[in-house]
Amino acid sequence: MTDLNPAAERLDAALTRLEVALDAHLLRAGDPASLRAEITALMASRTNLAEALDQSLARERELQVLADEASHALGSAIEEVRAALGEET
Repeated sequence: MTDLNPAAERLDAALTRLEVALDAHLLRAGDPASLRAEITALMASRTNLAEALDQSLARERELQVLADEASHALGSAIEEVRAALGEET
């Protein structure tokens, strides 16, 4: 039995180190339920931000179309004014 004592002591020491390491890891990681809730909230926030971005990009495209139309209309108006004044373009 004396041959088993050192092995049992090493096993006990290894298990103690494992418990300490696990406790430290759990402290760093935090509460799993809290982490899941935080991840869920982050995913919802990401979804909301993605939707807002999509809406903003669609609005930007609409505004660009309107800007192009306004630019074309302004160019036509300038040409008409020049023609009315008898200026060549």
